[in-house]
Amino acid sequence: MTDQKPKKKSLFYAILFMAVVTAIFTAALSFLNQSTIEAIEKNRENDLRRKILYVFDILPAEADDPEIEKLFEERIKVESGEGDKRIYSMQENGTASAYAVPFDGPGLWGSINGYVGITADLKNLTGLEFIMQSETPGLGGRIGEEPYKEQFRGVDVTNRMGDEIVINRPAPGGNIDAIAGATQTSNYVKNMLNQDLIEFMDQRGGN
Repeated sequence: MTDQKPKKKSLFYAILFMAVVTAIFTAALSFLNQSTIEAIEKNRENDLRRKILYVFDILPAEADDPEIEKLFEERIKVESGEGDKRIYSMQENGTASAYAVPFDGPGLWGSINGYVGITADLKNLTGLEFIMQSETPGLGGRIGEEPYKEQFRGVDVTNRMGDEIVINRPAPGGNIDAIAGATQTSNYVKNMLNQDLIEFMDQRGGN
């Protein structure tokens, strides 16, 4: 009987110690999460600003975050929508000269979303940028590389071929080169661009 009380006491202290340690670590993690969430959100917004400026082809080289934020506030306006569905406009003397239209859809390995720019007269694309894509690096993942994205600058979209304005070469009316060895990913991007761009153009009175 004399051995039971020390054992119970030791067990009680062990449980108490673990509870205190758990509480301390939980509080520390909660504090760390709260203290970094603002910085994470700010970095996300800065990254989005850079991508929208890239779509409009006005992203300065080597610009720091304050410069990007200033330029964005001066030149970019939210036209409509919320979150990832926001439509942005680039302002010239108080008038929209181009729009950044969100697009999204399924890729080969996951969802793809981003923004495509189109002039206010709905005649030419200004650029393309991806917000998220998880395609295979070196293959479909090359849609995020400059050579693929840059070919969208200035593309004429006035000659609609049925339900397509972005067409992969060598098809008739082709205006974009697909990624070699990644035909499926290229087609996914083409399809989602056509769907979302044509919807936007029709809403704006395009042909």
